[in-house]
Amino acid sequence: MLIGIDVGGTYTDGVLFKQGTIIATIKKPTDDINLKSTLLEVLDELLPSAEGQKIERIVFSTTLVTNLLATGRGERTALIMLPGHGLPHDAYDICPDIFFARGTVDFRGNVIEKLDQKEIDDILARIAAAGIKRVAVAAKFANRNDVLEREIQSKLAASYPDISVSLSSEISNKLNFPRRAATTYFTAMTVKEWMRFAAEIDQAITERGLDSEVHILKADGGTFSLDTSFRRPCETVFSGPAASTMGGLALSQPNLNSVVLDIGGTTSDIALIIAGAPLYASKGARLGKQYTHINAFAVNSVALGGDSCLDYDGEIRVQNFRRGAAACFGGDYPTVTDAFNCKMDLGIGDAGQSAEKLQQLASKAGIESSELCHQVVNIVIERLVASIEAMFREWENEPAYKVWEVVNRRKFKLDQIIGIGAAATAIVPQVAARMEVDSFLHDYSPVANALGAAVVRPTLAVELHVDTPNNFFSVGPGGIRGSLNDRGGMQLGDAKNMARQYLLDMCREQGMESYASESSFYMEEQFNIISGWSRSGKIFDVGIQIAPGFISEYKGVSS
Repeated sequence: MLIGIDVGGTYTDGVLFKQGTIIATIKKPTDDINLKSTLLEVLDELLPSAEGQKIERIVFSTTLVTNLLATGRGERTALIMLPGHGLPHDAYDICPDIFFARGTVDFRGNVIEKLDQKEIDDILARIAAAGIKRVAVAAKFANRNDVLEREIQSKLAASYPDISVSLSSEISNKLNFPRRAATTYFTAMTVKEWMRFAAEIDQAITERGLDSEVHILKADGGTFSLDTSFRRPCETVFSGPAASTMGGLALSQPNLNSVVLDIGGTTSDIALIIAGAPLYASKGARLGKQYTHINAFAVNSVALGGDSCLDYDGEIRVQNFRRGAAACFGGDYPTVTDAFNCKMDLGIGDAGQSAEKLQQLASKAGIESSELCHQVVNIVIERLVASIEAMFREWENEPAYKVWEVVNRRKFKLDQIIGIGAAATAIVPQVAARMEVDSFLHDYSPVANALGAAVVRPTLAVELHVDTPNNFFSVGPGGIRGSLNDRGGMQLGDAKNMARQYLLDMCREQGMESYASESSFYMEEQFNIISGWSRSGKIFDVGIQIAPGFISEYKGVSS
């Protein structure tokens, strides 16, 4: 048996799944202040339906890190940057407490400028005097040689042991210094809160006597173990859109071009599936105005949901916030759900309450209730269609989108809109009709995000960089560095075998060895190094991954 629990902005959904059948579903209001309580409440209501049978795996999708970053509740964090030569310092507008220092590593990993020890001492003293207890350190090309970052870490440990530090060389092995610095900064800001949350979840699972694998959903649509998440909490951002995207794919599955439209209580998430494969953001997840090295789907959120309240201030307004549940579910104010309930005669909840609250607003506006519903439905559909069309304009710049058009020799054509969320049944067919495409709805569309969390497989990407003339290699994630045993005749095949072995080792550490055979290479590059008139060696860059997908046991779900 499998359990998937997805935290949304308004509701938290849970499913208990076994061999193609959803045994039980739960939907509870989300408590943003105490996410752990919400998750465990849903878990406790699902467990009795298991009737004592073993729960093999529990997957949580949580908004903890997203909320910390979006609300600014993360603890004050300093960023020490060693940008070397190139862009001016004002180009790195990442955070308020940013400190620049001398010290340079070139693209081959050679230290061409050492740290100014007095400068570093002064920076650390200023950070400590400001009462800052978290520091992120990012040096350009630290993924090639992390010695300067390690020096700063050692100084902090010796002089200020109460200050925690995160190094960019441990967070990401990828190039693009600003993104690596931003990812490290966000990690330093959230890691302690995440570790506390994860430890509490682990303890709660133990207290319930469950011998289950516990995984966390990531932004890339895969999972990693709770233990692994301690080191890379930022990969859990945008796990909600990832859950709905994979849930939509799990329910529909055919290789069609689809938009996944997840209509929640307060927001609607939009994602694209191209020929059965989710579209990724080639620049990584964007947190605020900063791009990062977090692999994530290309998604967008619209401040419009089933609980968006309706108002009148000279014209009918669909607000971008909620004042509670829909009137048909006991709320005090009319909402989008109520308008569709009456307009489409859906019979959701107490339809009489929908009609009563809408009539009160219609009287205030001086129009018939039917006209009010008509206006609200049009506003909602037009806003969602405009948002989808705007996303298409953004998606056109994504490589996978362009490749599809090249391979198929035609403009991209949307086949269907997949509806996710409790309000999808009412809204998605109208949006699809306006865009002249099919709509896809499933009996389990209201909890598809939790299903997606339950049945996706773990993912892992390993990147290897080898520099044979310098007798050096690095592996990410984890900031592994080492020397080569035999660098003389090393070829691309040897580098690929080396990367494959590191992937296997990491899979064993993370309890996902059974998935190692499903890995594939996504990057294979080699460059000759010329010294004088002859070749002195090669540089290899190899990437291998277990891509997002579904666990082998998942073959679909019965209605």
